[in-house]
Amino acid sequence: MAVVKRTSDNVLLDTALKNFYAAAEEMGLDDGLVEILSRSERKTCVSIPVEMDDGSIKVFDGYRVAHSTAIGPAKGGVRFHQEVCVDECEALAFMMTWKCSLAGIPYGGGKGGVCCNPLEMSLKEKERVSRTFAARIEPVVGAWTDIPAPDVNTGGPEMVWFMDTISRMRGRLEPAIFTGKPISLWGSKGRTAATGLGVATCAIELLNVLNVPVEGATVAIQGFGNVGTYAGLTMIDAGAKVVAISDITGTYYCKDGLDIKKAVEHVTNHPKKLLEGFEQAGLEKKDLADLVLVDCDVLLPCALEGAINGKNADGVKAKYIVEGANGPVTPEGDAILDAKGVLVVPDFLANSGGVVGSYFEWCQDLGGFFWTEEEYNQRLLRIMTDNFKTVWDYSQKNNVKMRRAAFMAAIQRVADAVKMRGVFL
Repeated sequence: MAVVKRTSDNVLLDTALKNFYAAAEEMGLDDGLVEILSRSERKTCVSIPVEMDDGSIKVFDGYRVAHSTAIGPAKGGVRFHQEVCVDECEALAFMMTWKCSLAGIPYGGGKGGVCCNPLEMSLKEKERVSRTFAARIEPVVGAWTDIPAPDVNTGGPEMVWFMDTISRMRGRLEPAIFTGKPISLWGSKGRTAATGLGVATCAIELLNVLNVPVEGATVAIQGFGNVGTYAGLTMIDAGAKVVAISDITGTYYCKDGLDIKKAVEHVTNHPKKLLEGFEQAGLEKKDLADLVLVDCDVLLPCALEGAINGKNADGVKAKYIVEGANGPVTPEGDAILDAKGVLVVPDFLANSGGVVGSYFEWCQDLGGFFWTEEEYNQRLLRIMTDNFKTVWDYSQKNNVKMRRAAFMAAIQRVADAVKMRGVFL
């Protein structure tokens, strides 16, 4: 019987499904495996009642999705954002499965989030949301079941609240359940920079295999949060020139190159961690949407999904795109970029430095033995360069785009694991 393909009104989930089905069909994947891998193992929805600072009660919606645990426990971030929904979490969990598989680490894919606007909350309100969310998802998370991490609008403080809440509930310290923790509380040196470092490493490796000099190459970075800042710092250290950066306050462009270290310092000192008010000689302020249209060699979309789509892809002037965010290019945008000859390094290869770094932290937490930052970065760079080479060589040998090559290699590893373990009746 032919597989009935799932569809979704959610753009990100629909993108994840289309990419999976296309790769599975090209691979000739067994129909039963297609059925299994096109669905998530578990989707958890919770209500999060919180007392706000003014004494009122608000109830937020929270989610945790585990797509596949065929290879190992589910792994993926928790985001706090007003557009979080279960379909978005499922789509991101799909992507995490392929990302972990491609990275060769013993994880499946998971993702979660709370539908809220943290920019409108006090620190205490965010703590209450975090602790209540952790308490509600406690039955489904664990060091060998599902291991959350930071994502959009979450970081070290939220991970500490999560860990502390569940540790208190279980009556024992549980440091390996959550990654992305501060170094002083079972965190890992190097973890903060891992995703951005990995994105930049893939960009540098791409330029190297194409014999394009990194020195002087122009770069535009959409999103100047954790990933964008460390990607920018790594690119300028390699000799590239970052000409544009952006956040919710707009696009900041300078044809002669931005002072990225000064921009990072500005964001660090800004009360809301924004670029708002950043100035330097030759700076032009543009609309937020203009970032992806900047004339440059390499575009690093490190913000939210769907940033490059059927409506704006034709205006992209970059020669190469390295996806720092999850799903920043839609299938419609991908087709347009392909027709224009733009080479794309897919998200679950390019931004896998974060989950590889989380894997390192998890290993250290389980063993209670911690590495130096130099050891951490050496291991990370080795894995990122090896994974890039694997996908690049596969794409060249089989004459397929890097996204398809990455999907096929990742799906095959998970499918093999499912076949070996069998269907549990």
